[in-house]
Amino acid sequence: MFEVLTEVASNKRVTHDTWLMALRSAEIARAARPGQFVMIRLSLGLDPLLRRPFSICGVKEDLFLLLYRLVGKGTLLMTEVRERDRLRVLGPLGKGFARVEKNPTPLLVGGGIGAAPLVFLAQTWAERNLTFMAGFRSAKDILSPQAAIGKDTRLLVTTDDGSQGHHGPVTGLLENVLQESKAEVAVFACGPKLMLRKVAEMTMARGIPCQVSLEANMACGLGACQGCAVKAPATSGKSYVYVCKEGPVFDAKDIDWEGF
Repeated sequence: MFEVLTEVASNKRVTHDTWLMALRSAEIARAARPGQFVMIRLSLGLDPLLRRPFSICGVKEDLFLLLYRLVGKGTLLMTEVRERDRLRVLGPLGKGFARVEKNPTPLLVGGGIGAAPLVFLAQTWAERNLTFMAGFRSAKDILSPQAAIGKDTRLLVTTDDGSQGHHGPVTGLLENVLQESKAEVAVFACGPKLMLRKVAEMTMARGIPCQVSLEANMACGLGACQGCAVKAPATSGKSYVYVCKEGPVFDAKDIDWEGF
């Protein structure tokens, strides 16, 4: 983990409400693993007071990439950042995805901006025969892994309104792929709570290995504030797990999905 003053290499809009930012830090780019995140201080003043968490969505030499959506005051400040501006960053933080060797075949399942850590995973597994499924509200919201990392990845798209790709939630597409697949597979997912719960139920019912990257509000990113607690199964011997320190990536079996 490093705390560094990074230089902004670029900050570009990639959809109507989503941006891709590249920050220069050889230390963070070298140390980052798919599924990890950074905490960014957006202002030298007191507003906003707290750092904001962002998943790392890729690395290029001494740059690390962040994909973010405009949702409030903090991300509005992000959109106003210009090339050569400097931002104070803490990271990389958290536990990332565990690599699976050779078999089984990876299935990546992302919902909206939740595709960000999976893009990084696809980048590091460029030699693997993987399938990337991503769900969006409509065609205008579609994020392509190629836009972030410049690598050709097989992308299966779903949209809620049917404007492009499979009509319906990405879990419906996953259900089809699991029914048709004859190969051994493992699932890696990130997205909204309801999506992750459905993915966990589908995979656990079939005995398929599944790793999920959880999204949570974080004040510190280090486990001190305990604001990102998530219920753990009663069989685990724990009441809660903490997304920032024990995650954000968990085995699907390590989360109490009924209480999620």
